[in-house]
Amino acid sequence: MPSLDDQSGAKHDGAQDQSKLEEDTQQGLLHQVYEWLHHEKTRRQNRKARKSEATSHATPESDAPTEESLLERPRSNPSSETSFSLDKLEKILLQYATTQPGSEASSTQRQPIKKQSRRRLKGLRRGSASESELTDAEAPPPGVEAYLDNTKTLAYTGGAAVEENIDSSASVKQAKDADAWVTFKTEIVRIVHTLQLKGWRKVPADLAGNIEVVRLSGALTNAVYVVEPPKHLPPPKTDSNTLVSRKPPPKLLLRIYGPQVDHLIDREKELQILRRLGKKNIGPRILGTFLNGRFEEYFEARPLTHKELRMPETAKQVAKRMRELHEGITLLEEEREGGPMIFNNWDKWVDRCEQVTTWLDKELESPQNEAKAATEPWRRRGYVCGVQWDIFRKAVENYRRWLIASSGGIAEIKRQLVFAHNDTQYGNLLRMEPATQSPLLLPANEHKQLVVIDFEYSSANTPGFEFANHFTEWCYNYHDEERSWACNNRAYPTPEQQYQFVSTYLTHKPGAAGTISPLSTPTIHPRASAAFAPLDLDEGAEGPSQASQIEKFADDEHDKQVRFLMQQTRLWRVMGSAQWIAWGIVQAKVPGMEEGIAEALAARDGSNKDEQNGEGSQKTPQVEDDADEEGDFDYLAYSQDRAMFFWSDLLAMKLVKEEDLPAPLVEHIKSRLVEY
Repeated sequence: MPSLDDQSGAKHDGAQDQSKLEEDTQQGLLHQVYEWLHHEKTRRQNRKARKSEATSHATPESDAPTEESLLERPRSNPSSETSFSLDKLEKILLQYATTQPGSEASSTQRQPIKKQSRRRLKGLRRGSASESELTDAEAPPPGVEAYLDNTKTLAYTGGAAVEENIDSSASVKQAKDADAWVTFKTEIVRIVHTLQLKGWRKVPADLAGNIEVVRLSGALTNAVYVVEPPKHLPPPKTDSNTLVSRKPPPKLLLRIYGPQVDHLIDREKELQILRRLGKKNIGPRILGTFLNGRFEEYFEARPLTHKELRMPETAKQVAKRMRELHEGITLLEEEREGGPMIFNNWDKWVDRCEQVTTWLDKELESPQNEAKAATEPWRRRGYVCGVQWDIFRKAVENYRRWLIASSGGIAEIKRQLVFAHNDTQYGNLLRMEPATQSPLLLPANEHKQLVVIDFEYSSANTPGFEFANHFTEWCYNYHDEERSWACNNRAYPTPEQQYQFVSTYLTHKPGAAGTISPLSTPTIHPRASAAFAPLDLDEGAEGPSQASQIEKFADDEHDKQVRFLMQQTRLWRVMGSAQWIAWGIVQAKVPGMEEGIAEALAARDGSNKDEQNGEGSQKTPQVEDDADEEGDFDYLAYSQDRAMFFWSDLLAMKLVKEEDLPAPLVEHIKSRLVEY
C-alpha cells in the first residue's frame, strides 16, 4: 500500500498531467482559430487582388464605385468593418497567447502560431470536405472518371425531394419515373462526394433522395439542372477541436452534355476558355467535371425572355456587356491566326452535313417517300437546305470567297477579330436580382446585373458576326409550344434599333481612361478620309464655332463607325445562317439515317478502294439511336427554316437570281421577306 507521500505525489503528478492536457487543448484550439483567421484573411486578400485590375486605373478623386470595380460574379465583398474585426480578433488571440501560464516571452509564443498558420488546418479540412475556394483561377477544376445517365430524367418535373408517404394508387409508370429520379440523384451525390465540392459532404448518401433537382429549359445543346441540398440536414458529427461551418451546401448548376455534340464542341478547349474567363471573373466558375458533364457555380438569377431582348434598356445593357467581353479577353496569337471560328466551324462540320443531307435528299427523291411522309414530318417539308445539298454547299463557298474579298482580304478580317460569345440568345443571358443596397442598382452599373453563361461556342470572330448572331436571336422563341424552331424574321431589329445597339456598344468604355481600345476606329475598319480639314491652330483661342466643329467631327466619326459595323453585320449574317443550318443538320436524328449513311460510305469505299491504296476513309461520327423524347427540339425544321433566311439574304443582296432557285422556294421567301 503506497504511503501518504506517494499518494500525494501521485495526485500532484495527475494534477500536472490534467493541467498539461487542458493547456494543450487550449493551445490546440488557439492554433486552430488562429490558422482559420489567417486562412480567412489570405482568402480575402486574394479576392481584393483579383479586383485590383479593375480598380487600378480608377480616378482617385472619385468616391463613387466605378463600373470596373464590380466583378461579373455575384460574390460578397468584405467590408471595412469586417476587416477591422478580423484584425481585432488577431490582436486578442496574440495577447491571449502571450499571457498564458508557461509563456516565457510574447515573441516565442507568437512565432509557432504564425509558423503553423502557413499550413491548412487538418481539423477544419476534415470537418468540411475540401471546403476550399480556389485562389488560382487558372487551376483546373477537379474531375472524376464517371458517367451520369440522365436519359430517364429529361422531363421538367419529377426531381422533388422524396416524400415519406407514397401514394399506393400511383401508376406503375409514375413509380418507375420516381425510381429513375432517385437513382439519378444518388449518382449526383456520389459524384459530388468524389469531387469534394464545397459543403456537399454534409449531405449523406442515404439522403440523396431528399435533394431537389430541377431541369431548366432553354439549353439546346445540353440538359441543365439546378441541384439543391436537402432542406433539413443532420448536425455534423465532429470532435470538439474541429471547426465546422453550419452554412448549408450551395446550390449547384449541373450541365450534362448532349449525346450528339462531341463532333460539334471540343470540350477540353471549352474548359481552357472557361479558365481564361475565370481570370477575369466572367461567367460561372467550373466546380468539377465528369465524363459527360460538369458542375458549375449557380447564380441566383433568372434567364431573360425572348421579349426582353427587344426592350430598349435591356438591349443597351446587352451591348455594354458585349463590349466588355470583347475588350476583356485578349485573343491568343494562334486564335487570331486561325481566323474567324465561323469558317473553322463550317470546315469542321461540312463533311458530316454532306453525309446527312445527301442521304436525306435521296430519301425525298425515292419512291417510298410519300408513304413514309405520313409518320415522318420532315419528308413533307422538302429539301432541308431549300435546294439539293450540292447547290447549297456551292452557294456557301462562293459567298465565303465574296465575303473575304469584300472585307479587304483574310488579313484584314483577322485584324478585326475579337473574343466573341457567338451564342447570345436570351437563355444564355441571366438577370441577377440584387438586394436594395447593392451597387448593381446604380444607374451606371445596371448593365452588370446581366450575367452571360454558356461559352461553349465562344471563340475568335468579328464584331459584325457577333451583332448579326445576336440580332437573329431576336427572331426566336425557343419556348413556343408548337414552333420552337421557327425564325420570325419580322422580329429582326429595325435599322433604328440596330443603330442604337451598335452606338451603345461603341460609346461604352469599359477600359481605363486614356487607353487605346482594340475596337477603336483604326482597328475595326480601314482608315477613312476625314470629313473636315484639320483645325487651324493659328486661329487663336478656341471659340464656339471651333467647339461645334470638333463636336460635329466627333459625331461624324462615330456615325461612320456605327454604319460600318451595321454593314458588317449585314454581310456576316449570311455566313451565320449557313453555320447554324449546319449545326442543326449535324444534330439531326432520323430513323434509319445512320444505317443508310453507313451503307453509302461502304459502297463508296468499295468503289474507291484501288484509288485509296488501301487507306480507309474517315469514319462517320456515330449518333446514338435513342428514341426522341416528346417535345424534343426539331433540328431539321430549324435548319430548313434558317435556310429561308439564308436564301432571302442572297436574293435581297442580288448575289443569286430568282431563276436560279426553285419557284416554290422563291415564292415562300417573298411571302416572308423583310429586308434589314
